[in-house]
Amino acid sequence: MWSGQPHPDEGHPPPLEAVPVPWKSVGPCRSHRESPGGLAESPGGEEAQGEEGPAAAQLDVLRLRSSSMEIREKGSEFLKDELHKAQKELKLKDEECERLSKVREQLEQELEELTASLFEEAHKMVREANMKQAASEKQLKEARGKIDMLQAEVTALKTLVLTSTPASPNRELHPQLLSPSKAGPRKGHLRHKSTSSTLCPTVCPAAGHTITPDKEGKEVDTTLFAEFQAWRESPTLDKTCPFLERVYREDVGPCLDFTMQELSALVRAAVEDNTLTIEPVAAQTPPTVKVAMVECGSTNTCALSGLARACRHRIRLGDSESHYYISPSSRARITAVCNFFTYIRYIQQGLVRQEAEPMFWEIMRLRKEMSLAKLGFFPQEA
Repeated sequence: MWSGQPHPDEGHPPPLEAVPVPWKSVGPCRSHRESPGGLAESPGGEEAQGEEGPAAAQLDVLRLRSSSMEIREKGSEFLKDELHKAQKELKLKDEECERLSKVREQLEQELEELTASLFEEAHKMVREANMKQAASEKQLKEARGKIDMLQAEVTALKTLVLTSTPASPNRELHPQLLSPSKAGPRKGHLRHKSTSSTLCPTVCPAAGHTITPDKEGKEVDTTLFAEFQAWRESPTLDKTCPFLERVYREDVGPCLDFTMQELSALVRAAVEDNTLTIEPVAAQTPPTVKVAMVECGSTNTCALSGLARACRHRIRLGDSESHYYISPSSRARITAVCNFFTYIRYIQQGLVRQEAEPMFWEIMRLRKEMSLAKLGFFPQEA
C-alpha cells in the first residue's frame, strides 16, 4: 500500500494532517476494482496487476501532492485576506483611538483654560470688592471727619453770631475794637485767633506818614497768580504742589523757624494738623496795675525763642497736657500762619465763594502778615 506522506528528501513540505482528501482512481484501477471476478476470467491478470500497481500508486501520490499544494495555497490566501482585514480594522481602530485622544486632550485643555479663567475672574472680583470696600471705608472716614469739622465750625460761627452784633460787638472776639487805654488782660480760651487786623499800619520813614491799605498800590504777579489758579482748580493741602511749596518756602517755613528747633518742628506739625491751641495766661494781679503785670511777666521765658519776655499766652500741642509759654512776637508769628491755613482750608472745603482775584489778594494779605510777623512786627497788647 502507498503512503499519503511524501519523503522529506523530495523537497515538498509535509501535507496538512487535519484535511483528509478522498480520491478515486481511474483507468485500469477502476476496472480492476469494479470486476472482482476478473482474476478468474483472465489468466494473465495477476501479471498485469503487478505491472500497473506501482504506476498507479505513483500517480495517486502526485495527485495527492497537487491537491495538498492547492489546499495550502487556498489556505494561505484565506489567511492573508483575513490578516489584511484584521490589519485594516486595527488601523481604523488606531485612527479612531487617535481621534478620541485628540478630542480628550482638547477637552482637557479647554477645561483647564476655563478653570483658570474662572479662578482669575473670581480673584479679580474679590480684589475689586476689597478695593471698593477700602475706598468706601476711606470715604466714610473722610466724610465723618468733614462732618465733625463742619459741625465744629458751625458751632463756632453760631457762637460768633450770637455773641457779636454790629450794635453790640463781642470785644473778646474782635480784639481790634479794644483801645490801648481801656483794654485789660483777657481770660478764656482762644484757638487759632487771627490777629491780622490788629497789625500796626506800616510807617513810611521817608515821608513820615502812615500808608493805609486803601492807598497801597497793588499789581498781580502773573507767576503767583498762575500757580494759585492751578491750585484753586483742585485745592489740596499737599505741600508739594507749586503754590503751597512756594508759600512754605517763602513764608510758613521762615515764620515758624524759631531758636528752639525741636519745639518749632512740633509747633509746625500741630499747625498743619490744626491741633494747636493758644490760651491766654490769667493775670495774677488786678488788671489796673499794669506795671506789676509786666514785671511779673518779664520773669518768664519764651519757650520758642528762649528769650526772657513777658509771656501772656501759652500753647498746647494736640491733646497733650503740656503747656509752653510764648512771647507776643512768637504768638503773632504762629497766629499769622494759622490764619493762612484756616483760609486755605475754607477754600478747599468750598466755604469761600468768591472770584479768583479777591481770593488771591486775601492770600497775599495773609502772606504779608506772615512776613511782617517774621520781621518782628506784632500788635501791641495792653
